[in-house]
Amino acid sequence: MFRMLKHHLHPRIFLMSIWLCHLMEHQKVQAGNCWLQQGKNGRCQVLYMPRMSREECCRSGRLGTSWTEEDVPNSTLFRWMIFNGGAPNCIPCKETCDNVDCGLGKRCKMNRRSKPRCVCAPDCSNITWKGPVCGSDGKTYKDECALLKAKCKGHPDLDVQYQGKCKKTCRDVLCPGSSTCVVDQTNSAYCVTCNRICPEVTSPEQYLCGNDGIVYASACHLRRATCLLGRSIGVAYEGKCIKAKSCEDIQCSTGKKCLWDARMSRGRCSMCDETCPESRMDEAVCASDNTTYPSECAMKQAACSMGVLLEVKHSGSCNSIAEDQEEDEEDEDSDFMAYVHLSSILDG
Repeated sequence: MFRMLKHHLHPRIFLMSIWLCHLMEHQKVQAGNCWLQQGKNGRCQVLYMPRMSREECCRSGRLGTSWTEEDVPNSTLFRWMIFNGGAPNCIPCKETCDNVDCGLGKRCKMNRRSKPRCVCAPDCSNITWKGPVCGSDGKTYKDECALLKAKCKGHPDLDVQYQGKCKKTCRDVLCPGSSTCVVDQTNSAYCVTCNRICPEVTSPEQYLCGNDGIVYASACHLRRATCLLGRSIGVAYEGKCIKAKSCEDIQCSTGKKCLWDARMSRGRCSMCDETCPESRMDEAVCASDNTTYPSECAMKQAACSMGVLLEVKHSGSCNSIAEDQEEDEEDEDSDFMAYVHLSSILDG
């Protein structure tokens, strides 16, 4: 082809034609795929933009950005993603930690494979409390620095609730600022901010029936009552409370099942699709039917299976005496007095 062109074209035009062909060929090679990350298997994962040059792809400076030269059809890309763990011949944009900005609380570090990686490294120099803290996820962390690392690793909403280990009672819990300690339905102590004033109710659809059998005008009113009581009340079902003779009289929202509370003669809508993790670390519990279950999750599964409400009496076997049983009984007495006080406030 080039011989034919050489005889018919001016030499300068012929050389320009060869240069253009090489340029087009070069551009075609450079048009590849831009990826957001390179997996541990060395393959490119999470496609960002097809038909992009490496220069354009790597311009952002993100640490995880990578590039592949192959310009392949979508069917091939799909097969690589599903069956091969990503695209082969993955070229990372960054090979060193030079000029890498990992963002707040992170720093760049070369891993064992000599690849730059952003790792969590929060500034813990200003932390004064060195002991354990209770996080907003209900988990105890050995110190606030460990919590900040967990926050960096994928829990952006994680914060310190209070100093010390997470507790099952509000006793000895010192909440920061104007927040108040409340024991939730899983018997865990949380620090919450109480709403003293709730907006006016505009629709009857906002009514909620509490687990205590009291009708609340809205979710805000129920949270306010929870704060005043110091213990979670919970929602039995949506709408006003009815005089139900059994669970057949109660209509639960999608995904929930009615469990009957024989002691109080009322029903409660509960989630019943929970799958219990296989863990040997779970603590056995003694339930309100005086049966010992391997975990609280297993108790909830049994409750859903039988259609009856079960609650934790205390940790451990029903044949053992809980260490805090006497204190728990004192708490129940104080809760009852607080409930009487709450009722008088709400009625007033």
